[in-house]
Amino acid sequence: MSNFRQQCLNRDLLVGPFAAIPHPVAIEVTAQAGPDFLCIDWEHSQISRERIEDLIRAADVHRVPAMVRVPGHGQEQIAAVLDAGAAGVLVPRVSSAKEAKAAVMATRYPPIGNRGVGPGRAAAYGYRIPDYLAKANEELVLAIQVETADGLANIAEIAAVEGVDIIFIGPGDLSVSIDAMGPAGKTKLDEAIHTIARTALDTGRTVGIFRPSPDDIAEWSNAGISFFMLASDTMFLGASLASGLAQARHLGTKPISA
Repeated sequence: MSNFRQQCLNRDLLVGPFAAIPHPVAIEVTAQAGPDFLCIDWEHSQISRERIEDLIRAADVHRVPAMVRVPGHGQEQIAAVLDAGAAGVLVPRVSSAKEAKAAVMATRYPPIGNRGVGPGRAAAYGYRIPDYLAKANEELVLAIQVETADGLANIAEIAAVEGVDIIFIGPGDLSVSIDAMGPAGKTKLDEAIHTIARTALDTGRTVGIFRPSPDDIAEWSNAGISFFMLASDTMFLGASLASGLAQARHLGTKPISA
C-alpha cells in the first residue's frame, strides 16, 4: 500500500484517468504516462470481474494506485475489488446518507465497518491477513459519487457520514438528473457543483470531479476541488488519434516549397 489515501485527505492535487480498456497493456501504457492514480471503470465498461485483478496487478507493477468504480452499491462488489488489491473504491449514484453509510460499512473492517476477511490477493492469498488488516482501514480510499438530484438535495447529510474520504461529483449524470444539460444548463449545473463542493469541504471532506479535458481544472481547483478524474484511456486514445490523422491529412495536402 502507499500514501495515496493521505494525499487525498491532505487535498493534494491528484489527477488520473478512468481506465476502460480491458487489457493490462492499456493499464501499463497509462501508468507509464505518470498519472497520480487511475480508476478502473467496472460500471461503464466491458471489464469482467476476473479481469479487474489483472488490471490492478498491472498498475501495481508501476506503483500507480488503482481504484475501481464498482457497478453499484453491492457489498460483494466492493469486497471483490478490495480483495483483489485495489487502492480504493468509487461507489456511484450515492443519493442519501444511508447509502453513504452502507459504502463505509462495506469498505472498512470492524469496528468501523463490516467488511469480511478473505484470503484474496490484497492479503497475499491468506499469508498476510494480519498485516493487511492492520493497514486496510487507514490506507484504502472510499470515494462516493454524488450525481443525482436527490444527492444534491441530501449533500449535507451525505457529507457528514464518517468514513467517507472523497465526495466525487459526476457532472454528466447530475446534469441529466437536474435538467441542466448542454450550454443552456451550464449555469445551473455549475451552481449545483459549487453547492456540493462547498458543503463537502465545510464538512472536512475532499472533493473530486470528472472532467473530460484539463481546460477548466484551474477554475474548479480554485473552488477547492483537488481530486480530478481526467477523461479516460479510451477518450485519450480517440482524441490523440483524431488529432494525428487531421495533422497528417493537412500536411499531406500542403504543397512543398521549391
